[in-house]
Amino acid sequence: MNKKNYLKRTQRIRKKLKKYNNDRFRISIYKSSRNLSAQIIDDKNNKTLISASSLQDKDTKMKKSELPIYIAEILAKRALDKKITKVYFDRGRYKYHGRIKIFADTLRKNGLNF
Repeated sequence: MNKKNYLKRTQRIRKKLKKYNNDRFRISIYKSSRNLSAQIIDDKNNKTLISASSLQDKDTKMKKSELPIYIAEILAKRALDKKITKVYFDRGRYKYHGRIKIFADTLRKNGLNF
């Protein structure tokens, strides 16, 4: 797939989510072949409130399947410190499967509601 199709899918998913989630913050996720990063974004003020990335917080011996658990725990801890519990999950152009699903399940286990 080319970049144009990725952008269309991302915009379509984000438009549907924003229609129903006016009072919540958005968790946006980016996944590359080796790294993972996520942000909690306030769309009303266009500000990133919290972020976590495997580039900053990575243990060098970590497997790719353990990485989303580690990053999700960091993000959830930072969110709960700022008293953020209600969010909605913007998976972007990625399917809800694999590392994205592990990431979302770990966030739920650590106290974020979406």
